[in-house]
Amino acid sequence: MDATIRDDPGELVAAARAGDRGALARLLSMVERGGARASAVGRIVHSMAGRAYTVGLTGAPGAGKSTLTSAVVKAVRDRGERIAVLAIDPSSPYTGGAILGDRIRMGEHALDEGVFIRSMATRGHLGGLALATPEAVRVLDAAGFGWVLIETVGVGQVEVDVASAADTTVVVVNPGWGDRVQANKAGLMEIADIFVINKADRPGAEQTRRDLESMLDLTDSGLGSWRPPVVSAVGTTGEGAEVVWEAVVDHRRHLEQGGELQRRRRARALEELAMVVDRRLRVRVDEALGAPAGRNVQQAVADGRIDPWEAADRILAAGGLLSPPAEESF
Repeated sequence: MDATIRDDPGELVAAARAGDRGALARLLSMVERGGARASAVGRIVHSMAGRAYTVGLTGAPGAGKSTLTSAVVKAVRDRGERIAVLAIDPSSPYTGGAILGDRIRMGEHALDEGVFIRSMATRGHLGGLALATPEAVRVLDAAGFGWVLIETVGVGQVEVDVASAADTTVVVVNPGWGDRVQANKAGLMEIADIFVINKADRPGAEQTRRDLESMLDLTDSGLGSWRPPVVSAVGTTGEGAEVVWEAVVDHRRHLEQGGELQRRRRARALEELAMVVDRRLRVRVDEALGAPAGRNVQQAVADGRIDPWEAADRILAAGGLLSPPAEESF
């Protein structure tokens, strides 16, 4: 990549669209870091995106998501289609970067020009999804990837956040996956468009299938016109990966034919707007807290001279986010 364009978002976008993978990687790094350059990238790619289809793949830690993802990627490539993978990793407590590296995951695809794999750090974000994920999807979309697969690290109940970033959500479970009540509490039944029983060569796979089908029967009235299929796979051998992908294609077709895809994307756009506004307000609040007036208010709360609610009003007012209250000296 030409050194003269390595920091210019517009030039980087043009290079990425021309097939420069280094430029694409740099754009994703900009998006992850946030700030003015990330905003510039977002503005540039927004009108270029909208064609890629996103698939979220989530499940509890140890479900074999990365292995299954690798097998699914091969199934997609066997069809001659390009695919990008965003692997959402836990953040390093020291650097804030992803702990698991790109080369550790899915090494068999490293030399395939039709596959792009990127690890992204959660940076402590509740739900295991980096705030930058929707923007990263648009960058990959603008670069010409028709499919984007988002694989989450699996972080307990909040792993369901993957549904907010994907068109189709695939939930991965294992044989003997545990108490069905706990599964419902985790919200997996509500977000799953497709269930995959991975490691299906192990004992208990059929019982798990029956459990899932039974739970779907109990919630049948709330499923609408799509009943999540339950498919089996063995990620380590690739068995069932084609069936998993066929289920994704079927679900996409279902969403497109019924207009549900557009509705989901509109809802996600509004959720992202709220998230961006929240992030910007957080920056403004931090600035107000760090200003002399903000520090004075914090000291007043610590001394017990005013209550936190009054203090919050004053800090927000100092940041220009609320009408200022009546003047009062501390």
